[in-house]
Amino acid sequence: MSKVIRVKYEKGVLKPLEPLNLEEGEEVQIVIQPSESVAEKFYGIARKHKPSLRKEEFLEVLEEVEDEGLRGH
Repeated sequence: MSKVIRVKYEKGVLKPLEPLNLEEGEEVQIVIQPSESVAEKFYGIARKHKPSLRKEEFLEVLEEVEDEGLRGH
């Protein structure tokens, strides 16, 4: 299961801005993405083509696409 966690980069270290709920020694994969969400940009583009598209619908589809991409690796 993937989860988005905001972090701050300070002195060469990524510091989580919320608890991670990880086991000691657990490994995770990190995707670096700027604060301005790529999802927000894609949603804006999608709404140009389908103005009735609800954000919740779009985010559900985007999550499914991300999950499929992770399984493919």
